[in-house]
Amino acid sequence: MTAWWRDAVIYQVYVRSFADGDADGVGDLIGVRDRLPYLAGLGVDAIWLTPFYPSPMKDFGYDVADYRDVDPLFGTLADAKALIDEAHGHGLRVIVDVVPNHTSSEHPWFQEALRGEHRDRYIFRDEPNDWESIFGGPAWTQVEDGQWYLHLFDPSQPDLNWDNPEVRAEFESVLRFWLDLGVDGFRVDVAHGMVKPAGLPDVGRPGHSRLIGAEPVPFFDNDGVHEIHRAWRRVLDSYPGDRIGVAEAWAPTSERLARYVRPDELHQAFNFHFLFAPWDAAALRRVIDESLATAGSVGAPSTWVLSNHDVKRHVTRYGSLARGRAAALLTLALPGSAYVYQGEELGLPEVLDLPDHVLCDPQRLRDPDSGRDGCRVPIPWTRESGWSDPWLPIPDDWAELSVAAQQEDPGSTLELYRRALRLRPSLRGDLVWHDSPEGTLVFSRGDVVCAVNLTGEPADLRVDGELLIASDEPGAPDSAAWWKVKWLP
Repeated sequence: MTAWWRDAVIYQVYVRSFADGDADGVGDLIGVRDRLPYLAGLGVDAIWLTPFYPSPMKDFGYDVADYRDVDPLFGTLADAKALIDEAHGHGLRVIVDVVPNHTSSEHPWFQEALRGEHRDRYIFRDEPNDWESIFGGPAWTQVEDGQWYLHLFDPSQPDLNWDNPEVRAEFESVLRFWLDLGVDGFRVDVAHGMVKPAGLPDVGRPGHSRLIGAEPVPFFDNDGVHEIHRAWRRVLDSYPGDRIGVAEAWAPTSERLARYVRPDELHQAFNFHFLFAPWDAAALRRVIDESLATAGSVGAPSTWVLSNHDVKRHVTRYGSLARGRAAALLTLALPGSAYVYQGEELGLPEVLDLPDHVLCDPQRLRDPDSGRDGCRVPIPWTRESGWSDPWLPIPDDWAELSVAAQQEDPGSTLELYRRALRLRPSLRGDLVWHDSPEGTLVFSRGDVVCAVNLTGEPADLRVDGELLIASDEPGAPDSAAWWKVKWLP
C-alpha cells in the first residue's frame, strides 16, 4: 500500500489569516476547527498549520518563545488537541511547523544567555564576521558585555548552536510532545540552516543574502544538517501511522535538495525550483524533469507548490487568473505530492496596495518590494469578508472572490479546485511526455492526458477522448485541460 504522503495534497493554513473564531480580527485555532468541513469538502488530504506557539510575534510566530504551548492569540493547548482530533475525524491529517534554527529572543534560554548563562546554546563570539541577515543588514547584534550573537533572520531570532547536545535533545523532546498529542508530522522551518561551518568563515562578497537558493553560501545547506534529520526520522518512525517530516530547504541545485529526502531522512522537501519557474513551457518542462529525476534517484516523491506565505501569490506572479487556473491543473496533474496555499483555491491575487501603516513584515526592511504582507491578507469567507476588523485589510473587490460567492458557481476557481482534487486520484503512474506545439505541454499519466497552452494564442490541443476538466476552452490561451483517453500515441 502506498504511504499517504507520497501523493497527498496538503493545504497550508496561515493561522492568523485563515478564520477568526473569536472575532478579534486575528485567525485562530477555533476558526480553523470551525472550517474543517470546508477543507474536507475541498478534497485535501492534510493541513499544515503555521506556528501558533507563544511568541512576541516579531516574525509572526516564527520567533518561538515556548515550543510546547499555544499563544493566547490563537487559543489554548486544549484547542490544539481538539483541532487535531476533529481533523482526524474528517479524514484530515495535521502537520505543524517546528522552528529549529532559532528561537525568539524572549525564549527563557536566550534570556539566560543575556545574563551570561549557558551561552553555548546559541552562537556568540567576540567579533562578528561578514554574514548578512536574510531580513537585511548584518547577521550579528552586540550585547551589553561586548559579545555578538548570530541571527540569520531578525535580531529577535537568535540562531541556536546545534553543536550543543542539549539543543539536539531539547528538539527531539519537542517533537515527541506534539507527536504524543497526535500530530501527523512537521514542516521543518529553515531545515537547511541549523549547522554552521567550523570557524564561521567570511563570505567575502557583499549582498550574499540575495543569493540564497541560487548559489552556495557558507551558513546554509551544510552537510551536518543531515545527521539531525536522520535522528528526527528515527523519532518519527518510532510512532505509528506514517508520521512525516517536510523540509523547507533552500538548496542551490535539485541534487542538493534531494539529499534531504533520502530514505533515512525527511519524507518531503519543498520544490522551490518549480515555484519560481517562469510561465514558459520549456522552462517548466526542464524543472519538472529535473525534479522527478533527482527526487526519484533517492526514492522520494517530488513535491509541487505554487504559492505560500513567503512569496507573492502565483496569480500575480504569472500575470493573470487564467494562468493561475491553468497552473493549478498542471500542478495537480504531476506525480507526487502537491501543496495548496490558503486562498489559491479562490484565485486570490497578491495585495499590492496595502497602506503603509499596516505593513509589518520584518523582511520588508531589506527591500520594500520583498515584503510578505500582501500574500498574508485574510481570506474572504463572505461577500462582506466574514471578518471583524481583520489584522490586514481585505480588499473590497474580493467580494466576488469569496467562498460564498464562488460556492455554487460551476465556473469558479473554487469549483475548479474541488473537481480537480476529486479527479486527481484517477491520474496514476509515471509521467510520459507527448509531442505538442511550441509553447505547450502535453503529458499523460495512465489513461489521463494533461494539455497546457502557455502561450497567448490559441493552440490545437484537442485530444481524442473524454474531457474531464478544463480551466477554459481547451486550447485557449493560457489554459489547461485533462482528458481521459482509450489509447495514447
